[in-house]
Amino acid sequence: MLRATLWFLVRLPLLVLIFVVALVMSSCTMLGMNYASLEVDNKAMPAPQLDVAAITSPDGRERNRLMHTFEEVLYGPWPYGMPVSFGDWTMIDPDYLDGRGTLEEVAITVGAGEGARTFHMVTAFPKAAGPVPVVISQTFADSCSVFPDEPVTAADGTVCDGGMMEGFPGWAATQIFGTYIALAPVDRYFDAGLAYASFYASELVPDRRKAAPEIMADMGGPVDPTSALMAWAYGFSAAADALEADPRIDPKEIAVMGHSRHGKAALIAAAWDRRIAAVVAHQSGFAGASLSRSHTGERLDRMAKTYPHWLAPQAQDWLGKLDEIPVDQHELLALVAPTPVFLGNGRRDVWSDPNSSFRAAEAASAVYVADG
Repeated sequence: MLRATLWFLVRLPLLVLIFVVALVMSSCTMLGMNYASLEVDNKAMPAPQLDVAAITSPDGRERNRLMHTFEEVLYGPWPYGMPVSFGDWTMIDPDYLDGRGTLEEVAITVGAGEGARTFHMVTAFPKAAGPVPVVISQTFADSCSVFPDEPVTAADGTVCDGGMMEGFPGWAATQIFGTYIALAPVDRYFDAGLAYASFYASELVPDRRKAAPEIMADMGGPVDPTSALMAWAYGFSAAADALEADPRIDPKEIAVMGHSRHGKAALIAAAWDRRIAAVVAHQSGFAGASLSRSHTGERLDRMAKTYPHWLAPQAQDWLGKLDEIPVDQHELLALVAPTPVFLGNGRRDVWSDPNSSFRAAEAASAVYVADG
């Protein structure tokens, strides 16, 4: 009996790892184990067709029309006039990365009254002679996992004592997804002369289908967001407010970055907040860079059913008739222009439909060319 018990205890971590791998692989089966097609010649051009001259016109009418249509159809309103406030930076580590820089944190409040939301942004500032560019990242895990072993603020407001990536679950996740599944490679940012900032998007608006709409409706702005994607996009803008006010940051060199849902938010932020100087949107998928009219992968209608809080309530009206939707994602990319955008995709991630993401970028390229 003792021998069997000991064997089970030794074998248990392996069984858990097998379960984790099986769970991931089952998801990958749903996502598609095949490679995404790179064939675009036999695909329809994205619709509606872009009016390049109109969208690049100095009068801004076509640009405003597209933004309004996206707000009406998919994302809900940009929270125009939503108050943003922030306090002083708190020093976390004055000798971060063996003295290469400092690690600091600031609390940012979005909204007014009892429903205002506060999130904590942690920033690694390199030691530099003058202002430096910064990359702002939204994360799936709170700062405890992004900056392990640092006394940053956890999502529940307490000081971190480890993170979700500790122990066997963290080891298993890094074995499957890589070292930087949560950990930030700050040393590489410093090597490039960049500051790195990140915040946990769910601290601003939780990624929960029931809680998110209730929280957004009570944020107390003149215009409240009605989709989590728009709220998270505004989180990028609020983060830019705090960084722009810091003399160590070059206000003309603020970039945003996100993966999956946060890649969607990064693209939206860059379209609505023109201060953003560059965008990295990795596997942003539907409601990001992938075309709503595409029938490959997850598809927008499936996403809207699974994560209804990501989109505005009226997006549900288009389910089942996406071929009639009055805007598509090549137009979102056109709104980002001329801001540089990097769209990352994996050929095995058929779920996010990299083929239609490529075609959207290809169509929007005409606007980039026209903008010089």
